[in-house]
Amino acid sequence: MHDVALACEATVGPAVAAARRRIAAAGAQTPALDARVLACRAFSLTTTRLIAEPERTVGATELRRFECMVERRIAGEPVSRIIGEREFRGLAFALTPDVLDPRPDTECVVETALRHARRLMQAGERIRLLDAGTGSGAILVSLLAELPTAFGVGTDRSHAAILIARQNARANRVANRTMFVAGDWLDAIGCRFHLIVANPPYVATPEIADLAREVAAFDPRSALDGGPDGLDAYRRIVPAAARLLVPGGALVVEVGAGQADAVAEMMQREMRGSCGEVERVRDLAGITRCVTATVSEV
Repeated sequence: MHDVALACEATVGPAVAAARRRIAAAGAQTPALDARVLACRAFSLTTTRLIAEPERTVGATELRRFECMVERRIAGEPVSRIIGEREFRGLAFALTPDVLDPRPDTECVVETALRHARRLMQAGERIRLLDAGTGSGAILVSLLAELPTAFGVGTDRSHAAILIARQNARANRVANRTMFVAGDWLDAIGCRFHLIVANPPYVATPEIADLAREVAAFDPRSALDGGPDGLDAYRRIVPAAARLLVPGGALVVEVGAGQADAVAEMMQREMRGSCGEVERVRDLAGITRCVTATVSEV
């Protein structure tokens, strides 16, 4: 029998300690945090109560639920997938196997888009933004939460993803300012926007097998596979953005390590006369994580 609490350990403290040991032995980087998060979900406790009440008794059903979660974590499944939720920019987003797990790297896209939005708002614009390939809706919902007068559209070719994005918009109280459209990137869009954002699949197909198991085995392949060179999605998004952005508007896309120059050159080429300044933006780790192009105002 595993040393995580089952029949003989019916209190929170020993159960969490045993889970931490097993998760650490499996090679996880944050075993204590993982054990606490899973325990809070399995035992329906806040973090404060989990820490403050180590002698709290839990029932056999809760213990079995916790054991199942720990087994999944040991097998390499991310905690966010196990609990079905990810926090992003202080907001909670429901996750299913149909959508990419949003990661801190993508905050670079949100911050860059907010900078452009505030520039446009100073000129009196009521921002309309579009999130191409919205997935869970993390980028779109986060932007709308910080831009209370903006309106946003999210597109995704996955109907299952659209359902989750709508759920997340409702949960984070921006549903009245959102619209979700089933379609491939920008193909189904005819109106114009101040901002277009995207975190498209950018992993080159041959490199997917080399990704960490937590990514390759649990994120949908369609959200990872960027084609032979990782740039297929940008070839669809960039030319369409030139058609759909208003003068002074901006395209902001996340890119993989080493892809910024190729995407920047694509923007300058495909957006031709409408392309103004192209900027490469680094994330907190110093990696160039997003590229943005501003549409000329003349």
